[in-house]
Formats: sequence, C-alpha cells, structure tokens
Amino acid sequence: MKFAPLGMPWQLAAQASAPEPVAAVPETFPTEAPALVREMVSVAHGNMKRVRELVEARPALVKAAWDWGFGDWESALGAASHTGNREIAEYLIAHGARPTLFSATMLGHLDVVKAFIAAQPGVQRIPGPHSISLLAHGKAGGAAAEAVRAYLESLGDAGSPPAAPLTEEEATALAGAYTFGTGPADRIEVTATRGQLMFTRTGTTGRGLVHLGDHVFHPAGASAVRIRFAGEGAKTVLTVHDPDLVLTARRV
Repeated sequence: MKFAPLGMPWQLAAQASAPEPVAAVPETFPTEAPALVREMVSVAHGNMKRVRELVEARPALVKAAWDWGFGDWESALGAASHTGNREIAEYLIAHGARPTLFSATMLGHLDVVKAFIAAQPGVQRIPGPHSISLLAHGKAGGAAAEAVRAYLESLGDAGSPPAAPLTEEEATALAGAYTFGTGPADRIEVTATRGQLMFTRTGTTGRGLVHLGDHVFHPAGASAVRIRFAGEGAKTVLTVHDPDLVLTARRV
C-alpha cells in the first residue's frame, strides 16, 4: 500500500493560513467610500428607511459630511435639521452623530440655544448648510420648536440677510452655457427660474446663487466665493474667485 507524502509542518501551516481572495482595495481606503457618504447626507433629508439601512451597515456614516460645492459642507444631521426631520435627527444623535446648535434649534432645545448664544454672542448670525439661517431651522422644527423660533426672532439678526434684487429679465439674460476648456466637464450651465440663478458644472450638483449686486453672486453655503458676470449677450464672461481667480468661462 502506498501513502501520499505528507507536507512538512511549516508547509501545512502556510497552506492553512493562505488568505482568501478579496476584492481590490479602493484608492480611498481607509476613508469612507465617497458614494456612500454622499448618499448618506442625501437620504438624511427625509428617507428614514434608507438612513437606517446605511447606518446598520456602516455605523460611522452617522457622522458623514459632504461638500456640495465651493465648501458648502453638510452633515447627515445638518440635512435632517434644516428639513425639520425630527425622526432622522434623533435617530442619528442616538447612534453617535454630534449635536450642533442647528440640531438643537430644530429640536426645540431652548435652554441649549440660549446658552450657546450667551457663550458665543453673534453665533446666531452664522448660516448653516446652503446658507440656511438659524431662524429657518427654528421654523423647520414646527410646533416643538416654537419657543426657539420666537426667541431667535426677538434677537433680530438670526435670519438670512436679504439678497440684492435681480429681475427675471436680468436673470434670463445671464442664463446660458459657458465653457472654460475643451474637456467634456469644462462647461457650466447657468439656469434661471423665477429670477433665481443656478450654477451647475457638468457632472456636479447645481448650486443656487445669491445676488450681492451688480451681477456679482456667491454660491449658497459659500459666502466667501464670488461669481461675477460681465458683458452682454454672446460676449458675456463668467469668472469664479475663491478668493483668487479660479476660472474664466465664456458664453457659448
């Protein structure tokens, strides 16, 4: 009778511990996958079912934050706060999201809001994601945040400062396609809806523009950035400054 030769102990150990094949490690490792981060912040605006699914699969996503453009950072809790979604906000906090002045305002935590403003006078003037004011967060909280809303209104400066006027005719005249290169993504679409301009680079999320006067704007959530329009008709030129000149785009 013949027996199959036995391997040496170290050979057997090597065979036993050989790793299983794994998928390629993404270039973003060890940071969270950008697509998941963006989805988490997106669904935190109102999709409780998907929020639960994502948090159960990846608990760290309760702290997710996404830059929608020009440094307009928004966290999952920030999204729930400015949309007045108490259920999602409370779920995120219960699972480790960091409470903020904005979440406390929407949730109606009057003592917290008063203490925060007393400790840091003027903080009520700092806008949240997308340039949404602290007062707007109080209004989003509904009846449960009524006392906070009334308190913020009494301060007189917790709301959004008014934008400079821009007629529908002016907005329409500035709308159009602008290019700043030869690549497929080197294109900006400026659209106008009821006098409100939207700035969208190809392949990205559109950003609302706040008029500061003389056809100078800042993108929502990025008050230090300046987007300027000069010229008329086909000769209109769009420039972006952050704070230095970033690009010059010409109307197609």
